[in-house]
Amino acid sequence: MDLELSNKRVVITAGAGGIGRAVAERFAAEGAKVLVCDVDTDAIKNVQASTGIHALNADVSSSEAVAKLFDEVKRLLGGLDILINNAGISGPAKPVEAMRDEEWRSTLAVNLDGSFYCARTAIPLIRQAGGGSIISMSSIAGILPFPLRSPYCTAKYGVIGLTEVLARELGPDNINVNAICPGNVDSPRAERVNLMAAQARGVPVEEIRQAALSQTSMRKLVSVQEIASMILYLCSPHGRIISGQSVVIDGQTNATEF
Repeated sequence: MDLELSNKRVVITAGAGGIGRAVAERFAAEGAKVLVCDVDTDAIKNVQASTGIHALNADVSSSEAVAKLFDEVKRLLGGLDILINNAGISGPAKPVEAMRDEEWRSTLAVNLDGSFYCARTAIPLIRQAGGGSIISMSSIAGILPFPLRSPYCTAKYGVIGLTEVLARELGPDNINVNAICPGNVDSPRAERVNLMAAQARGVPVEEIRQAALSQTSMRKLVSVQEIASMILYLCSPHGRIISGQSVVIDGQTNATEF
């Protein structure tokens, strides 16, 4: 299938590694003009050296940093058609009463504020292009409550709310807006979350891994390529009529008690 993404101008936050890098490489392979940002200096150097994709350092939890980022987007890409809000952090794993202010605030700042700042800044550019797409990364934790993950769940629920509002606001401008809700992803970041959960519960990490798999109908992890495939489809002419949706990619999670 020709996704008709050649020469589309794409920004991907946290795009130098993990899901973001997979998405960036897939867009580039389709002929899109891609720019990624990240806070990992080594990853930025690596993606530039190995792919030639524009890669910049930017912390999306800062509105000032986002403004500077999009100044560079205009300079390097000449405009924007597609925004992928991928930046996120896992936050702590602990009960609400043990949560510190800075843990709560930092988790929401990256996961939710960053999506808002980037969307707010990108919208005039996408509108100027005649329309396009905004995809924001939520999570199965934005649909189901995960014990000990209150700031992360709150942020991801918020991303879905922001997505639905933006879809209503921007539909008349030919901009479709969707959220992606991955389940347990086969990635280093997901493994760090497993380790954090194991430590919080005082159990071996293998117990957490097996519990997570047992609570999905398909009994397997989600690959970054499966997520990338859905994102590209939603941003292509084939998926542009789809808007305001929370697209769950998780092998059907049916419980969160682990």
